[in-house]
Parts: sequence; C-alpha cells; structure tokens
Amino acid sequence: MMEGNDILILNTIDEYNKAYGLPTRHPLLSVFNLRDAKVICNHITVNYGVYALFLKNDASCSLKYGREYYDYQEGTVVSFAPGQVVRVDLEDPDASRGVYGILFHPDLIHGTSLGEHIGSYTFFQYSEKEALHLSEGERKIFVDTLERISKELEYPVDKHSRQLLSSSIELLLEYCLRFYDRQFITRGKVNDGVLETFEKALGEYFESDSPLTLGIPSVSYFASKVFLSPGYFGDLVKKETGKTAQEYIQDKIISLSKHRLLRDNESISAIAYDLGFQYPQHFTRLFKSKTGMSPQKFRQLSTDN
Repeated sequence: MMEGNDILILNTIDEYNKAYGLPTRHPLLSVFNLRDAKVICNHITVNYGVYALFLKNDASCSLKYGREYYDYQEGTVVSFAPGQVVRVDLEDPDASRGVYGILFHPDLIHGTSLGEHIGSYTFFQYSEKEALHLSEGERKIFVDTLERISKELEYPVDKHSRQLLSSSIELLLEYCLRFYDRQFITRGKVNDGVLETFEKALGEYFESDSPLTLGIPSVSYFASKVFLSPGYFGDLVKKETGKTAQEYIQDKIISLSKHRLLRDNESISAIAYDLGFQYPQHFTRLFKSKTGMSPQKFRQLSTDN
C-alpha cells in the first residue's frame, strides 16, 4: 500500500491500476469505480502522464494542487492532463469508494479527431477550485457515458476499437463543456464581479508605468488578479463578452492608442513604447489588423476631417 509521502509517477494506465488493485482491461484506457479497488491510497501524490477525469459521487475528500487544498465534494468532477501533479489526502479510507474515473493515455487518441482537438478542452488546465459541479441529471449522463465506454472495453480489440473509444471519450468531454457552460451561466453574479475587476485592473495597468517596465500584459497577469487559472479566466471572458481575454486587452490598447494619436503630435514610436511594445512595428501591425489602416494613416485621415 502506498502511504505517507509516496509519489505515483503515472506514465501508464497499468501503473494506476496496480496501485489501486484494479484490473487492466486495455493498456491505454481505464474506466473504474473505486468501490472495486482492492487498495486505497490514503495519502499520495500523483504525477500525471495521462489524461484523467474523476467524479466524486458521494462522500468528500481533500485534494491539493500546488499549494491550495479544496474540498472534493459530492457531484464534483475534476480533470487532469499530462504534466500536472496532484496531492490526494483521505482521512476516511472509504471516502474514495464513490469515485468514478476514466484515465486515457495520449497514445490512444493520436491520429483521431479527439487527438486533433484535445487542446480545445481547456478545462483540463483549470485549477481544482474551478472544478465542475454537476446536477443530479448531469451526473447520470456522466456515469452513463463512462459505462458506455466500459462496455466497449469488454469487446476484443479490433480495427474499430481505437475510433470507437476515442469517439466515446470525445462525447464525454463534450458533455463536460456543456455542463461548464451551464455553470458559467448559473454563476452569473460571480462572473460579473470578475469582469468588473478585470476591466478595472486593465485600466489601472495602462494608467501606471507598468507598460514601460513590464510590457504588454498577459492573460495570466489578469487571471491572477481575479484568483483564477488562465484557462478558466479566458473561457469565462469569452462566454460573457464574446471576445477572448487577449482580444479584450488588444481592444484596450487600440482605444488608448487612438486617443494618443489624435491628442497631440507624439511620434508613433513613442506611443508604441508607452503602451508596452518593445518594437514599434509590432504596434503598427496590431493597429492595422484591428482597424484596417496604419497608425499614420489613421492620424492623417482624422486630421483631414
């Protein structure tokens, strides 16, 4: 039994199954309910080399990601991607018995539609405090889809297996996207507060000397201001405004630059540097892509009118 400060480096499906006493029915995929586990690892750190989703269907336990703990409550789905490290602490050994899970190796989806689009499932990069909380109906859909995948594992591997399995996993991930969309909507008031904070922080950034010292602000910079992961923050902004967070930042830059171009006779280079651009040509390229004309042309047309 793995205990204490043990680290499970999870590069294969079989490594997880052996740690929990589960059968390995497919070398690249596992679907399970931990009530069937012969071993429960109460305190373990997992270094993921595979994709994973877990649904906690009854009691709670505690997970730690980075330096933060959060309560893994009933009806919560958490997801992990290769390269993430997660600490699991179970004070009650039976707390994990209601966990449904799926693990799949990146090799399973290579050359499939899911492999081409796996990056679009940005919730794999969310932090644990941004976990997915399912309604009773959503929970049933999640479990039914897992059972469908599990059923396919009962068939001998043939030329259709990879496509059928990857398509079923893709269906599960699409459901997660739908459920996250619902969660964004039901958390509308919280989202409004995030956007207000974002807009305020964006204004304060360009009113300060930060552009001169730090350059163009990143999405990660503003995500940290609202205590969200960059992935969740970016998706929230997109859902609420129809624009990506990066577009939001760029639109602010263009608005400020137009004001500066019309206000006085500052050189375009000086305006670019003040807005955080290391090279003026990068500012010119962005301005033209957003307005259809160069900064110089914009200034000239505005002066002529």
